[in-house]
Amino acid sequence: MSAADERMRRWRLVLGGGPADGTGHGLEGADTRMDAALAAVYDRGGPDGVGREGGLGASAPKVARWLGDIRTYFPSTVVQVMQKDAIERLDLTRLLLEPEMLEAVEPDVHLAGTLLALNKVMPDQARESARALVRKVVAELERRLAQRTRAAVTGALDRSARTHRPRRVADIDWNRTIRANLRNYLPERNTVVPSRLVGYARRQRSVQREVVLCIDQSGSMAASVVYASVFGAVLASMRSLKTSLVVFDTAVVDLTDKLHDPVELLFGTQLGGGTDINRAVAYGQGLITRPAGSIFILISDLYEGGIRQEMLRRVAAMTQAGVQVIVLLALSDEGAPFYDHENAAALAAMGVPAFACTPDAFPDLMAAAIERRDIVRWAEHHSAP
Repeated sequence: MSAADERMRRWRLVLGGGPADGTGHGLEGADTRMDAALAAVYDRGGPDGVGREGGLGASAPKVARWLGDIRTYFPSTVVQVMQKDAIERLDLTRLLLEPEMLEAVEPDVHLAGTLLALNKVMPDQARESARALVRKVVAELERRLAQRTRAAVTGALDRSARTHRPRRVADIDWNRTIRANLRNYLPERNTVVPSRLVGYARRQRSVQREVVLCIDQSGSMAASVVYASVFGAVLASMRSLKTSLVVFDTAVVDLTDKLHDPVELLFGTQLGGGTDINRAVAYGQGLITRPAGSIFILISDLYEGGIRQEMLRRVAAMTQAGVQVIVLLALSDEGAPFYDHENAAALAAMGVPAFACTPDAFPDLMAAAIERRDIVRWAEHHSAP
């Protein structure tokens, strides 16, 4: 096939055919089934009502064939987008309650969020299939993110424990001490005379930082809930951190006791409903016992259904007490989030940064918070657009 023919083929697949597509190009073979898979989701008639009628109907077998086709003809990243679009555009939510459908779909964060939202209405058999799918998603996220998170946090704790007055010889970091004193090298003696030592404060076996994750479980935050739960479980596995995790809508649920199993934790959430950020902040504030050594992370789009001024006063009180408060408008790969700009501006005015963060950047954010670096400056260079 010539380059010109290939371009027309691609345009034909994009435009969907019909007399107005202008390509004059026909499809055959596998391209026909690829086009049908696209048409099922995206060719529901144009703005003028003209166009082929797509859709998957209410037929589980038809949906199963469609899921098989898109996995055959498209890469997994495209499959995930098409699944998400099909659920939203064609209202396939009911069919996702059927176990055979769950076995056919490609596991991804968005689908996991949809299943968590349906948790309360699922029949028991479908719930087991949903748990298996969510477990696959969690396992993949842990494989991708856990080691990096532990390394970043451990390194930050070590750096924050450095001192120029180590109490014992065993606490001296000799490599850093030598580098810091190279200008004091005496060639005639072939040695370095240290004018200052670099080492660690007494190694602590106890908790060095308290971390509170406070997660908005309104429907728009589904992907953030999944990622935050995985990160919460990773942080909770580190003895040097005391990690608490609460989720909220108009009520607050403390899921700290489920941090050992992020899948169980996720099925303890209830996506959807209203939002009372003030109540959640008040609860999270009560979990903090050492303000100067605590990090409070609120993950929310900041659309407050509670008492706004009280919420802002509570956040201000925490920062004045020494708590490192960070607001994440989203913890996901979904790009620019929708959020309450007025509340974000009010928080920024009191020195509390509010920004979106990708999962890949979160380990470094935790390291920056532990070292008490300037999070506003960090966000300018690392936050999601």
